[in-house]
Amino acid sequence: MFTFPKSEKLCSKKTIQALFEKGDSLNIYPFKVFWLSEKLNIQDSVQLAISVPKRNFKKAVDRNLLKRRIRESYRHKKEILFNYSLNNNLKISLILIYISKEILDYKFIDLKIETVLNKIVLTNEKNCN
Repeated sequence: MFTFPKSEKLCSKKTIQALFEKGDSLNIYPFKVFWLSEKLNIQDSVQLAISVPKRNFKKAVDRNLLKRRIRESYRHKKEILFNYSLNNNLKISLILIYISKEILDYKFIDLKIETVLNKIVLTNEKNCN
């Protein structure tokens, strides 16, 4: 369960564009999150893209460090979203955009990823009811 295979990575340009046009958004520092949930029955029910803007971090080393921290945290917490999507036959696509201008430590990022995933589940439940 604690893996992040290619099938869970959001690569489709159409889906990413739809996320920004039709998806819901949420700001929880240090992330801006866009997600889209659709009623589909697909094996890989959650897909994620991670973005760390070059404007805020000029060095690729810094961007890669942050992406690794975000990916690692997501890997450990993704079961929150997977259980929700499987129980409700949803396909959830999301993009996490790191908006902070400083490199935050892993513990803080881990806490915020969990908050983001729980907030997405709560918001989806409110929208479905």
